Amino acid sequence: MEYKVFDRTKPIGEFTAQPDDDLIICRCEEITKGEIRKAVYDGMYTINEIKRYLRAGMGLCQGLTCGRNVKDIVARELGISPAELEEATPRPPARPVTAKVYADCRGEED
Repeated sequence: MEYKVFDRTKPIGEFTAQPDDDLIICRCEEITKGEIRKAVYDGMYTINEIKRYLRAGMGLCQGLTCGRNVKDIVARELGISPAELEEATPRPPARPVTAKVYADCRGEED
């Protein structure tokens, strides 16, 4: 499938607050609908940009709970179909690992 690259030179209008902008969309990172909408007006037109800008979809659930809603909100603000937006790049959650873990398994053979 070919995804649409949104023309960044085309103005999308002024941000106008909506009554439900305080609705939490990403529960893990506590990101609201208004924050996502405002990010679009700040120039974040892709799901990956929204992730980097707000951390929406980067919490414990890794976007399983909020991913579709974030995509729908971004598409609605851009006036395009959600199918035209590229999916977010999946990343496994990173966790710190102590050097001891690597040292313990070095040189061991089954």
